[in-house]
Amino acid sequence: MSILTGIMVYLMIFWTVLFMVLPWGNRAPEAQDLGHAGSAPVNPRIAQKFLWTGIISTGIWIIIWLLIQANVIDFYAIASLMAAEDKIK
Repeated sequence: MSILTGIMVYLMIFWTVLFMVLPWGNRAPEAQDLGHAGSAPVNPRIAQKFLWTGIISTGIWIIIWLLIQANVIDFYAIASLMAAEDKIK
């Protein structure tokens, strides 16, 4: 995996994990303020969520990198199979 591919894979993993982590621990306020959405969290803890997203994303990226290095996942073989399927149709 090239550096550019690794960065792109990490960014895709990061954003996917971020959207899964964002709702963790959110609580709606007991008393709603005028002009605020009733579903807005009291304390969103964004910095903590970005930290956890980075940790989880790095772990997933390392697993994917190891699978690619061990030739369990071969992007070139997958691409050639997809190209062969396109030629058949």
